[in-house]
Amino acid sequence: MLFVADSAKTKIQEIKAKEHIGDDYFVRVSITSGGCSGLTYKMDFDNESKPNDQVFEDNGVKVVTDLKSFLYLFNSTLEFSGGLEGKGFSFNNPNAARTCGCGESFAV
Repeated sequence: MLFVADSAKTKIQEIKAKEHIGDDYFVRVSITSGGCSGLTYKMDFDNESKPNDQVFEDNGVKVVTDLKSFLYLFNSTLEFSGGLEGKGFSFNNPNAARTCGCGESFAV
């Protein structure tokens, strides 16, 4: 399962409204190689499902990921922080053994 915090839900709704993104779009999350810790989160809006997609809905937000990425994201929570540091979207990932200082990459 992938989870969506209230803070992320609110920001996703704001972005969709501002950018005129339709309700048929969902949040696609994937993991790619890169970053200072080895693996990087990638997040975008998409409206096309792919074979082997893993589909979750939490807190009214549909989140889709490929099977390989899901192995790294299992039980993670998508969060948003807009404080003074302006961190933006981040994942609270219990599978990460270490993360970089900026929170954009991780290792298992």
